Amino acid sequence: MAAARFILAFICFAATGSFGQPGGYLLSKHSQDRDRIIAIAASQLGVKELTGNNDGVAVESYLAVTGLKKGYPWCAAYVSWVYRKAGFAKPNSAWSPDMFPASRITKDALSGNLIGIYFPELKRIAHVGILVKQEGNYMVSLEGNTNIAGSREGEGVYLKRRHFRTIYKMADWMKEGRKLP
Repeated sequence: MAAARFILAFICFAATGSFGQPGGYLLSKHSQDRDRIIAIAASQLGVKELTGNNDGVAVESYLAVTGLKKGYPWCAAYVSWVYRKAGFAKPNSAWSPDMFPASRITKDALSGNLIGIYFPELKRIAHVGILVKQEGNYMVSLEGNTNIAGSREGEGVYLKRRHFRTIYKMADWMKEGRKLP
């Protein structure tokens, strides 16, 4: 399993190297920090909840970064954990709407930026993921607490492909640094 995660992380990392090429990905402003975010997020591919109740060693470590214990939805906690591992103090929240303050909103589809999925029944962003790349009209992202169908209440970390029209907002938490000392 560790070898598979390493290979998937390497593929995601390598795929980010051709941004901005004609006919290629629309991602630019590539940096080592963005590479690190993607590599850390991809290293968690295949993580699953232990019992399907927002639990398990990895899931609980994501939640712990935000001050929560097992049992809570964890898509935003996963994002916070990834950023913390990459050396960033923020974002740091288990609530997905917190990931999209006005000061962080962007239209740039850059690797490592966050994507927010809006749920009309909740009248808010209710799921968040980390953008890997844009492929035409689709965004490829790494997401926690989802499943093959793309649910916001899933059981694992997945690489998802979503149509750009399903992305409500994007946020850039790497501009202006905010790295831990």
